Amino acid sequence: MTELDTEEEINVSEIILEFKEDMAKNKTDDKLESLEQQLWKAADKLRKNIDAAEYKHVVLGLIFLKYISDAFEELYDKLKKGEGIYEGADPEDKDEYKAENVFFVPMSARWNFIRSKGKQPDIGKVIDDAMVAIEKDNPSLKGVLPKIYARQNLDPTSLGGLIDLISNIALGDAKSRSADVLGHVFEYFLGQFALAEGKKGGQFYTPRSVVELLVEMLEPYKGRVFDPCCGSGGMFVQSEKFVTEHQGKINDISIYGQESNLTTWRLCKMNLAIRGIDSSQVKWNNEGSFLNDAHKDLKADYIIANPPFNISDWSGDLLRKDGRWQYGIPPTGNANFAWVQHFLYHLSPSGLAGFVLAKGALTSNTGGEDKIRKTLIDEGLIDCIVNLPTKLFLNTQIPASLWFLSRNRSNGKYRDRKDEVLFIDARNLGYLINRRTREFSEADIGKVAETYHNWKRLDGDYKDIPGFCSSASIEKIKEFEYVLTPGRYIGIPDDDDEFDFNERFLSLKKEFEEQIQEEEKLNEIIIANLKKIKVNE
Repeated sequence: MTELDTEEEINVSEIILEFKEDMAKNKTDDKLESLEQQLWKAADKLRKNIDAAEYKHVVLGLIFLKYISDAFEELYDKLKKGEGIYEGADPEDKDEYKAENVFFVPMSARWNFIRSKGKQPDIGKVIDDAMVAIEKDNPSLKGVLPKIYARQNLDPTSLGGLIDLISNIALGDAKSRSADVLGHVFEYFLGQFALAEGKKGGQFYTPRSVVELLVEMLEPYKGRVFDPCCGSGGMFVQSEKFVTEHQGKINDISIYGQESNLTTWRLCKMNLAIRGIDSSQVKWNNEGSFLNDAHKDLKADYIIANPPFNISDWSGDLLRKDGRWQYGIPPTGNANFAWVQHFLYHLSPSGLAGFVLAKGALTSNTGGEDKIRKTLIDEGLIDCIVNLPTKLFLNTQIPASLWFLSRNRSNGKYRDRKDEVLFIDARNLGYLINRRTREFSEADIGKVAETYHNWKRLDGDYKDIPGFCSSASIEKIKEFEYVLTPGRYIGIPDDDDEFDFNERFLSLKKEFEEQIQEEEKLNEIIIANLKKIKVNE
């Protein structure tokens, strides 16, 4: 983490005042930025020159602390009044909170106490101690919360300013709504930090509009939802949100996950806790899903995932005889079809899977990947392929596609589709939010999802649309030698269906130039150190 610039003082009071003035304007002008956007800008001003990757944990940890304190205080007040079912209750009894799935917050960690210490020089230690106390009283949070606030490069003034900002998140709303507000802020900040971090940030965060599209197409109303490379938990949050918006029951869904990056797993646990989602089955181990499958016996109703693209160091050489490879042994140099078969291994007999995969998997014929793809098609497992536009993902320029697999495509719930595959080209959808990043709009998501559902339904009003969608028979796919590139089937010439070579060339050129600059800086440091050593001698 870089040192804070101690010479450049930031007037925290002015930032807080600006934020409050913006909120006052927001009440009368709907066109102004959202609460989340205003909070982000105000918090970012307090960042000075701290690296976004580190600052992320500072801000998100405080938002989480505010959330659990708000939830605790709400129940605390009810217990203290002692009315109705709370008659005779002890507001300091931890079991009372456990019974209602609320985290117990000790006195030294409650938000009002933290805020009262916000202007003191040891505020960092106060917060670290609060995190330790919360973990002690809530075993499910053990090892999850950040304890980074007493570090020298985080000055107390900026930290106090953040506390003031986050104290205003509810902004007059009823306390019962603050958890939802805080949840939206937490989710928004995750995305903004991923944008700020760029390539590194994309490793823990799948863009929200991609997650929404996957969830809208899968419709996970009820059952077990599994993500074996779950990042910061966005797939789970969106699945729960989908059920809520469709008048379903949240308790009808149970989630299972696995993550190999400890820092990202911690973010996931906080992200789920702030939404009241049970994360007890979201596991961490540093070996990852291939070497150490944390849910060996799980058969999920829905699998939703964004595995890392084209991994070469996935320990495939150690897993040549693994029982998961039912459709062919994946090559040691690329994990794409290892992920596909891992998903299928964990899919229930009537389960559905939707996931992101590098576009090369649609056509690859190296290492036996073409034979695996052929078997998946012949077995009638592939339901739908969606071609995605460029610039959707923060950590890669590699073209991507969505795959939807189904274990039973003739079960009577939908029409019999076992001899067909739906191809959708979504490359012309979406809009740029900046020069490098694209998002899907709600209309885009609706267009793709409805096309898929109309194709599946017994009474669906589906029609092929040249240039956008086509339902192709397995026989036709055989004619194209089992290649799954959507353009082959919906009428787009092959050369139009490939990625932008010039864009990819410029991207690689930029990465190469950045590497050269980093090497030059490193050489300068080495030379400077050698000179110092020589002078000392």
